[in-house]
Amino acid sequence: MEIELLYRPGNTAAKVTLEEGQTITTESGAMIAMSGNMDITTTTHKKKSGGFLKAAKRMLAGESLFLNHFEPKQGSGELFLGSSLAGDMMTMDLDNESLIVQNSSYMASSEGIDVDMGWQGFKSLFSGESVIWLNLKGQGKILISSFGAIYPVEVDGEYIVDSGHIVAFDETLDFSITKAGKSWWHSYLGGEGLVCKFKGKGTVWCQSHNPSSFGGALSSSLRARKA
Repeated sequence: MEIELLYRPGNTAAKVTLEEGQTITTESGAMIAMSGNMDITTTTHKKKSGGFLKAAKRMLAGESLFLNHFEPKQGSGELFLGSSLAGDMMTMDLDNESLIVQNSSYMASSEGIDVDMGWQGFKSLFSGESVIWLNLKGQGKILISSFGAIYPVEVDGEYIVDSGHIVAFDETLDFSITKAGKSWWHSYLGGEGLVCKFKGKGTVWCQSHNPSSFGGALSSSLRARKA
């Protein structure tokens, strides 16, 4: 399997080349185009198993109930993938490791990667935060996307990141939901609200734009057209 990132960094698309017998799993609606010999299977989890409980957990995290599995027949095939928001993409190779990914940033993964909602997701859910994280674990390639540029922040101790700017982070890091300022009043006045405080040693991948802030700015500038 080869993944080539095109038109970086502002409007990135992924070109995936698969050999016969190879499979890639994608989020529903991620496909832009594909070669004519590509076979598509839609399930709630793995290609050969339903995994309804895991699918229900993904729905709770804001993800689609279904995943698409692409496999070329009679030779190699090509698949182009794109995200709903303009920005960059990143590929990673996991070797029996885990990566925590924001639900809207998950794009695709190879057959050896399991997509699940971990305890970190429930921590955010019960805190009232709208951002939920998925746990990608196993051995293989993953493809994640960002809104705007994507860049790593190395953590060794403590680091605070706005939850809307997080793309992914190493499972070696622990985090807690906390206020941005010294008090809730200062956090509210500063417009930051709740943030994530990371502790430990590892990497957090951030995105330069916040989808919620962008949506709020866009909607406030729209006016109803007069008849």
